[in-house]
Amino acid sequence: MNVPDDTAPSWTAQDRRLRRLPDLAHAGAYVVDERGRIVEVSDQAERLLQRPTADLLGRDAHDLLHRGRYGEALPRSRCAMRQPLISGGSAQGEGEWFERGDGLLMRVAWMVTPCRLDSGETGALVLFHETPASAPPPHEAAGATASMSQLDRLALLAETTATLTASLDVEETLRQLVHLVLPLLGDWAVVDLLTEEGGVARATVAHHEGGLVTYRDDLEGPMPPVPQESPMPLSRALRGVTATLVSPQTYQGPPDSGIAVIQQELFRATGMHSACIAPLRGVREVVGALTVGRSGQPATFTTADLLLVEDIARRAGLALDNARLYERQRRVAETMQRHLLPQLPTVPGLQMSASYRPAPRASQVGGDWYDSFVLPDGATALVIGDVVGHDLDAAAGMAQVCNMLRAYAGAEREPPSVIVDRLDWAVARMAETTMATAVLARLEHRDDGVWRLHWTNAGHPPPLLVERDGRTRFLEDGHGLLLGTGIPTVRTDAAVDLPPLSTLVLYTDGLIESPTRSLDEGMARLSRYAASLAQRPVGSLGDVLIDRVRPADNDDDVALLTVRIPDRPR
Repeated sequence: MNVPDDTAPSWTAQDRRLRRLPDLAHAGAYVVDERGRIVEVSDQAERLLQRPTADLLGRDAHDLLHRGRYGEALPRSRCAMRQPLISGGSAQGEGEWFERGDGLLMRVAWMVTPCRLDSGETGALVLFHETPASAPPPHEAAGATASMSQLDRLALLAETTATLTASLDVEETLRQLVHLVLPLLGDWAVVDLLTEEGGVARATVAHHEGGLVTYRDDLEGPMPPVPQESPMPLSRALRGVTATLVSPQTYQGPPDSGIAVIQQELFRATGMHSACIAPLRGVREVVGALTVGRSGQPATFTTADLLLVEDIARRAGLALDNARLYERQRRVAETMQRHLLPQLPTVPGLQMSASYRPAPRASQVGGDWYDSFVLPDGATALVIGDVVGHDLDAAAGMAQVCNMLRAYAGAEREPPSVIVDRLDWAVARMAETTMATAVLARLEHRDDGVWRLHWTNAGHPPPLLVERDGRTRFLEDGHGLLLGTGIPTVRTDAAVDLPPLSTLVLYTDGLIESPTRSLDEGMARLSRYAASLAQRPVGSLGDVLIDRVRPADNDDDVALLTVRIPDRPR
């Protein structure tokens, strides 16, 4: 049932109209598919949940709605409504909690029963209505951790591990950490992180009140350096020493450091009367400290609470360490990609622009590339290519293929098919097995003012020609076998005159391919959007096409090269 939001389908307005359930008098209704995603919603469900249909369709119902009675994320092992979804049976109950769109909790009675979806799959119909109790009284929430059983604590730790390791983004990990500890353990959460430069930054100060989490930006920001000899709890936690129970009295004496001064201000500003401070430890080093505090909840933290916070902090530290490592690798990869992709030449009369987007869940580098350079005889070479894969190996292969193609194309004047045939021979003999597709085009400006394109295609999606009036056609001639197969082949050239003010779009398959749609659908979508943007400035055309055309479930990088032909002089 656990499906990340970024894999959820993109629901159109038509989808929303079709996926309406009839209203019942007092109950809301929605349907989930076999993975737990909401696929149909009634108007009454919208009203009860105070969430528009657009925020419901395609989302995982458990992650979006189900909460514990104190607003905490509910472990799947404790969710009674999930059991009939797994077993395929029917069940009903009451006393479960949904989080509404305004952040408040709603206590519901419910019934779940299997149903058949239009796709033929088995889903489940969920009926629910609000029961009188709308939220736990503050005095009950104050004793939340005291009443937690050992099984509940283990379930919370398991949910912490599963939730925090699901993301490799530091900001998202911090947001999930806050959601896990508030309001179940306290009503304040503070995260201080050690920076890569050796400093300290207060990254998060979050407060839970009235069913909502708010962030105190005024209390966040850079911090003084960590004093190495200070016995104060936060300083010790940032050095990785130990977790500590803290109260305002801890910081009432004369401050021994700048961090102690800021801690005094934190307790004054938040009104916390009790807190736990625990180190966030990564694999090799301490990454920061977690503070969970109580101001509105009257109960003070106990040693058992401190041990639980320390366990959560240990898991959070590993998740943050992994996220930081990923972000460092991503920065290195992005720098590498910027250096691998070339600068476009300046060609009188031509307008050119290039765009590149990495694979969403890869290492930010890949095998897609574009290129353009002026040939010795004055013609302009245009290249779009794709080495199989989207990782560092693909990027390394791309760099070799790109450089070889430049060398062969600049050696002497030859048709594109001859150059690509020579490149194919070289790629098949590279030390590392490499497969690639590419289009090599030669753009000439003739004496009569006509711009003529000669090209050959080695297994790549065909270029798209968009005329000024919006007419489009794919240049499908000159197609041949991809590079690196080692199979002898006869390559051909094709040629076409490019109309004035037309736009040539060369792209990689990540722009049009989708596991849920045919290639023809992707090409038709590209053609339709490109036609609507026929007169858009070239400088922004590539990015807009990627934003609008690239399928939401695409998992490949995209390179795109656009060329605008000038108008003929009168």
